[in-house]
Amino acid sequence: MALTNTRDLMDLAVKAGTGQGAFNVVHLETLESLIAGAEAAGLPVIVQISENCAKFHGGLEPIALATLAAARKASVPVAVHLDHAEDEALAYQAVDLGFGSIMYDGAHFEYEKNVEVTARVAAYAHARGVYVEAELGKVGGKDGAHAPGVLTDPSEAATFVAATGVDALAVAVGSSHAMTERSAALNLTRIAELKAALTVPLVLHGSSGVSDANIVAAILAGMTKINVSTHLNGFFTRGVRDYLDAHPAVVDSRKYLGAGRDALIPEVARLLALFAAAN
Repeated sequence: MALTNTRDLMDLAVKAGTGQGAFNVVHLETLESLIAGAEAAGLPVIVQISENCAKFHGGLEPIALATLAAARKASVPVAVHLDHAEDEALAYQAVDLGFGSIMYDGAHFEYEKNVEVTARVAAYAHARGVYVEAELGKVGGKDGAHAPGVLTDPSEAATFVAATGVDALAVAVGSSHAMTERSAALNLTRIAELKAALTVPLVLHGSSGVSDANIVAAILAGMTKINVSTHLNGFFTRGVRDYLDAHPAVVDSRKYLGAGRDALIPEVARLLALFAAAN
């Protein structure tokens, strides 16, 4: 129970043919919701801190130490992951702070440079027992990083994994970051092709824009780690908004942040159960 290694959760999901939910921390209240939702479902969760989140909090260490402390107190397995780090130094810092996994995103580089830097990051992490995720292809929504219609090539992906030694690969299969409507059309054939070509688990970014049915279909086709952020943020924000609408005179931020936290918990539990039952 409590703080665990991402590798253990990924290995279990691969063996079972199920999906493993990986949800983004924005601040302490979302962190608390993610862990409470996992506890309500009785299922493990990967909690992720993005480079943008670290910047929001003035650096990685404060939010990272709080996240690691909360994970240690959880009654279910919780892994801590660095999400979408384009800053190489940030990836090293996360390893040194005790994260179970890191995602180095070199997809903004040309292929050869992506391989060079990702391999260097992977070597540093692996020497310290840390699981490494990388990205190949473009996932839309963030400066063109998984644009609709742009897909990861299976042959190139196999070459990339062999050259870098990464443990998991985020691939472009039709999803897009920061979508507020769940209307993305995934290319299930390409997912199956990537699954057949690779020996490492596949990661779906931009899952907020994908319907329940399509996420389940993606897991059945070969996806393992399912990243969700924007969709869950909506539940938190609606909870805050509803509370403030009902209590316009409130000034204690704990009141409305608590309402947001409570509103998020059931959806976390529901998604984890959905992914775990996908097979």
